[in-house]
Amino acid sequence: MTLYVDVARLKAVWTQTTIPVVMRLGIGRPLSVRLPFAEGNGEWLKMGRRRDPKWNSNDRFWELPKAWLNTIVDRSLDRYGSVYVIQPYQEQEKCSPACMNAQGHECQCSCMGANHGAGNDGSWFEVSDAFACRWNEYTIACRLMKRLRALPGEA
Repeated sequence: MTLYVDVARLKAVWTQTTIPVVMRLGIGRPLSVRLPFAEGNGEWLKMGRRRDPKWNSNDRFWELPKAWLNTIVDRSLDRYGSVYVIQPYQEQEKCSPACMNAQGHECQCSCMGANHGAGNDGSWFEVSDAFACRWNEYTIACRLMKRLRALPGEA
């Protein structure tokens, strides 16, 4: 898996201290979680489960089982109102054989002309005469999620 990362943005998100950050970096690796400082963060992260979160004192973050991802994101949204989620993804490109094999300059395809007339170099999976796709290299996505609804008692 090749990862392309905007290191400056990732570092800025990871080192800020006001919004929780949940980072998932791949198969077999635990979640890395940073929370705004509060007494009892370890118990809050444990969520009443048998397994204790592991505190990494050198790098100052919590390690949690990857299976806890959805729960910790939901709980962070409820408690803090927002959470950064950092995780790998592969972008899918879409085009069509008609576009890739086109002779003229007019393109009405979703590639917006990027593949127009370039042919198929073997990296495209042609599903039909009207649709082809391919997956790009892995990269890291960093998104800020916000709670859409107010909790009872909030304005």
